[in-house]
Amino acid sequence: MRLTEHDVLLVIDVQNDFLPGGALAVPEGDAVIAPINRLAARLPHVILTQDWHPPGHASFHGSHPGKAPFDTTDLHYGEQVLWPEHCVQGTRGAALAEGLNTDRAELVIRKGYHPGIDSYSAFLEADRRTRTGLAGYLAERGLTRLFLAGLATDFCVLWSALDARRAGFEVLVVEDAVRGIDLDGSLARAWNAMERAGVGRVESAALA
Repeated sequence: MRLTEHDVLLVIDVQNDFLPGGALAVPEGDAVIAPINRLAARLPHVILTQDWHPPGHASFHGSHPGKAPFDTTDLHYGEQVLWPEHCVQGTRGAALAEGLNTDRAELVIRKGYHPGIDSYSAFLEADRRTRTGLAGYLAERGLTRLFLAGLATDFCVLWSALDARRAGFEVLVVEDAVRGIDLDGSLARAWNAMERAGVGRVESAALA
């Protein structure tokens, strides 16, 4: 696949808490690091996202007495999955993975820092109104094709891909550079939803 100056690698939430041993580990989450590092050396632009929650965030099950991890609750914007405490601002768990090469990153978007709103997408937080500013940044710089990698396929990668398509960008997910959580079939549903939205799939080896 031929790359152009309009292409960008968008690396989603490759943070310690999402790797094996972390507070919200994605199975084989560390396997995305090597292909992402190869891609970061090839693609002309690199952008990272970082989950960045304050203590006591509304998406943490501990903020809701009687709730367990992966229960749901209703917040002011709708149903919310409740997660184990993870990616708390300033902690080692919130830090980008040690093995991730971030030298060429031109922008780091932090999301989920509003205490009462979760944020899966790199573009819109979970209330579907609060914008991160990423769409405007990409548009102003003339970056039109996004290659998505990172964690997790069925949550933050999915929401970011769908929102990017809604914003008019061409989107491809790098299959060997993502991993999913897969809660009750969520991984298969995510791939189906992305396909219906016109999100493409590619292997990192094809991006020469």
